[in-house]
Amino acid sequence: MIKKQLIGLNVPKINMNIQIVRSSRIELSAMSQVSANAILDVLEKNYSNPGIAIVNNLADLQLLVDQKPDLLFLGMQYVTDEFDGKITKIWISDFLDEHGIAYTGSNQRAHRLGINKPMSKQAMVDAGIMTSPFQVIKCNNQFVEEIVGLAYPMFVKPTSQGGGAGIDNRSIVQNIDELRLKVKSLARNNWADSLIENYLTGREFSVAVIRNENSTELTAMPIELVTQPNINGDSILSRSVKSMNDESVMRVSNPDVYTKVSLLAIKAFKALGARDYGRIDIRMDHEGTPHFLEANLIPSLIQGYGSFPKACQLNQDLEYEPMILHIINLALSRAR
Repeated sequence: MIKKQLIGLNVPKINMNIQIVRSSRIELSAMSQVSANAILDVLEKNYSNPGIAIVNNLADLQLLVDQKPDLLFLGMQYVTDEFDGKITKIWISDFLDEHGIAYTGSNQRAHRLGINKPMSKQAMVDAGIMTSPFQVIKCNNQFVEEIVGLAYPMFVKPTSQGGGAGIDNRSIVQNIDELRLKVKSLARNNWADSLIENYLTGREFSVAVIRNENSTELTAMPIELVTQPNINGDSILSRSVKSMNDESVMRVSNPDVYTKVSLLAIKAFKALGARDYGRIDIRMDHEGTPHFLEANLIPSLIQGYGSFPKACQLNQDLEYEPMILHIINLALSRAR
């Protein structure tokens, strides 16, 4: 059971410097300004010295570390900078570990897997966890041939990027011509390689996974996501559906379904090497067998918007403020 921290106006603020870390470079930040502002509102009620730190390059990251904050609430995984004429990726969690700075969430290995959808699916295959068969087509592939080992209909999406990016009415393909058009579209509009997988026709779930305080035990909180059929009659979480917050969320009332998706989510979370908190997305096949879709280890934390806060509220009656404080306490207890 998740411990709910006492919240009240008479509780004195804790003397800590906690900074929320995000980037103004949209390709680097996994946290929106809206989400950062909502988290900051919680921190300002409970801590004496909170703020939002903008990190766009290594110099910004070094400046932040030099200030020796007590904790960083991570809203991004890495920065890029140029060294000897080459663009290099610097993983923030590695940098913070080297400098002894505490931070929320997972480390570099888990983040590296989480943001790369083919790598995360391969981690599931290696761990014996169900995930739809898949292949990758590079964006510089000028001619897409028939995919051996997969069957139509197939689902096509970018190998990285979240928030439903690149997912639209043409993401489900029925033949080679539709496949070629979608791959070309992702290369042109998203500058992304394509992840091709067998399309799963069953129900879709989002599972918030969070560690219990002072324990290694994980709590899984599943919700079912329901969307209206698009013009093709398909119910998918497209970019437009997610941006408009149009999907309906439902408590998982069937005990058997609840158990199956919760167990898969916890196994997937562990297979990624994730820690503290994250979101695992799951979809069933036509027989009702749950399959891993993808993971988000810095899920949206906008109040009333993201699947993670909704899952916490529906399953544990965990409201937004105690949810944020729980995530912070997990990181602080680990640092101690």
